[in-house]
Amino acid sequence: MRTVMRSGGAIIAGIVIAVALTGCGGGNGKSDPGSGSDAGRTGRVPDGGGGSDAGADAASLEGGWAGKTDGKAVILSVASGKAVLVTEQQACTGTVKEADKVTLALKCADGDTARTTGSVVSNDGTTIKVSWDGGTEDTLAKTEPGAIPSGLPGLPGLPTP
Repeated sequence: MRTVMRSGGAIIAGIVIAVALTGCGGGNGKSDPGSGSDAGRTGRVPDGGGGSDAGADAASLEGGWAGKTDGKAVILSVASGKAVLVTEQQACTGTVKEADKVTLALKCADGDTARTTGSVVSNDGTTIKVSWDGGTEDTLAKTEPGAIPSGLPGLPGLPTP
């Protein structure tokens, strides 16, 4: 029972961090709601109708992403070059790096290495695909800023969204 509570606590902490990171907006400290488009604030890559853009830069990864892999929830949040990944079993934090490809370098609280180094293989601004060195591939959809993704596992003592 304590293991469930500890892992539940880690997942909750990861979700709170993820929501906090994605709910904060652009981060430049200025607010001008009447100017510009959402694309500038969310870091989305303009879609020229050509589908996925594996060469997208790290800024295009900014925001919240959620999906399911093997029937289990996966949440990724990226803000200012920092990343938080939360699954049903673990919480991982790290950085986003840009070289030939946009990569995620994470460290997981439980020491697991399945999702510690991943490359973004496609990003069309609404869906990303991350291929992890551990063999897993996650397909995640963009979430609304500040929203908790639906379909999360129920945790003891917490209402499901």
